[in-house]
Amino acid sequence: MTEPLTQNIQDYLKAIYGLTSDGEEASTTALAARLGIAAPSVTGMLQKLAALQPPLVVYHKHQGAHLTPEGERAALEVLRHHRLLEAYLVESLGYSWDAVHEEACKLEHVISEEFETRIAAALGHPLRDPHGAPIPSADLVMPPTEDISLSGLHSGERAIVRRVRCEEAPLLRHLESLGLVPGAELDVLEVSPFDANLTVQVAGRNLTVIGPAISSQIFVEVVEET
Repeated sequence: MTEPLTQNIQDYLKAIYGLTSDGEEASTTALAARLGIAAPSVTGMLQKLAALQPPLVVYHKHQGAHLTPEGERAALEVLRHHRLLEAYLVESLGYSWDAVHEEACKLEHVISEEFETRIAAALGHPLRDPHGAPIPSADLVMPPTEDISLSGLHSGERAIVRRVRCEEAPLLRHLESLGLVPGAELDVLEVSPFDANLTVQVAGRNLTVIGPAISSQIFVEVVEET
């Protein structure tokens, strides 16, 4: 590669990976919204990343971008740092799960591979971060997951929350107040046919109604009735 992976480049690769792994298109508009950057600047960076040797992205105007194998490995390295750091901040330093994202974003670019290895060992090589997101392995393979969006469940189904796809601290605190955290068991009692609101019973909690803006951010494993 002709230049080092700067923090800016790493942020772009992580954003592209996040969009495409969620099944979305990594368009200029989507990347600009996720990164808080003007669309023309995004276009320029995508062209730059595509021109590197080896290229980190494949980019065609009006068709969005996707990562090359080299770009994906670089993105997974940053994600591994980020998610291990979040786990370390919660488990070893007493941070709450709503206060770790910004700290991890600052540190993910600067820790050494030795520090990463020591964090993983100290935590017992965790498989998921505090929000339930899978942590890429040391050889940069993303573990497969079979969780599905809570918004896709039907009345009468039971599930266990596996991960929350959310970075905003106020929403994370709200979900915690409802008991909608990784490991929580819930029953879907009713699905509104008009607005897709779910009435759910979280174990040990009162009934709560959540809309699709929230249910689409929660991923669960359905519990099969025996």
